Amino acid sequence: MSQRGVPGHRGLGCPQTVECPSGPARDIGFAVAASAVLAAYNNVTGLDSGQERWYVRLNAGATGAALAAATLSGLTLADLGLGRGRWLPSRLGCGLAAGAGACWLLIAAMPATRPLLGDQRAAGLSGRDVAYQALIRIPVGTALWEETAFRGVLQAALRRVLPGTAAIVVTSGVFGAWHIRPTLQALRANGLAGDRRRAIAGTFAGCAATAAGGALLSWLRARSGRLADTVLLHAAVNSGGLLAAHAVAALGEQVKPPAD
Repeated sequence: MSQRGVPGHRGLGCPQTVECPSGPARDIGFAVAASAVLAAYNNVTGLDSGQERWYVRLNAGATGAALAAATLSGLTLADLGLGRGRWLPSRLGCGLAAGAGACWLLIAAMPATRPLLGDQRAAGLSGRDVAYQALIRIPVGTALWEETAFRGVLQAALRRVLPGTAAIVVTSGVFGAWHIRPTLQALRANGLAGDRRRAIAGTFAGCAATAAGGALLSWLRARSGRLADTVLLHAAVNSGGLLAAHAVAALGEQVKPPAD
C-alpha cells in the first residue's frame, strides 16, 4: 500500500514514489518493539554497583531517547500525557500521592505492621544517602524514567492498536516483567531467597504486586490524561517507602539493648 493513501502517516525521509510501511503496520511494529525492549531492558542491562553513580544520568538520557522514539513513531505530546496545560499534576494525582505518604506513616507507626518495612538496603544508608535517594535518584532516575517509558510511551503506543483496557493490561504486565531482576535482588539482599523455589515464588509474587500497582498508575494516566500524575504518585510510593524503612531501621537501632 502506498504511503500516499495514508494521510498523516508518511514516514520521515520516505519519498512519495517509494513504498513505505502503512500506518497501522508501523504502529503495531512500534508497540511490539517497545513491549519487547522494556520487558528485557531492566533484566538484561541492570546497573551493577560500579555503574550506580551513573544511574540518574543514564536514565535521564533514556527518558529523552524514549520520547524521541515516540515522536518519530507519530505519537504527539498529548498522546504521551504532556500536552499543553498538562505539565502539572491534577488534584487527583496530588490526592493519591498524599494518600500514599499517609499510608507509609501509618505502617511505620503501628507495631503490628512495622516489620513490613524491614529492608537491609535502607538500614545501611546514611542520612545523606537517604536524602539523595528520596529527592533525586528515585524521582528522576526511577519515577520519571519508568513513567515516561511505560505510562507515557508504551501505553500510548498500545492505545493506538488496542482498546483502552487491553492497553492497560499489557502495559501493566510488561511493567511487572521489568521488575524481575530488581525483585530477586531485593529478596537476596534481605535473605528471603534461600532456595530456588522460594526465590521463584517470591519473585513471582513481587512482580505480580508490581503489575497491580502498574495497573493503578495506568488507570490514573488514562483518567487524568497527565503523565505528571503518575510520576508524582510513583515517586511518592517509592520515596515514602524508603523514608519509612530508614526511619524504622533507625528506631530499631536506638531501642536495641546493648551487647553484653
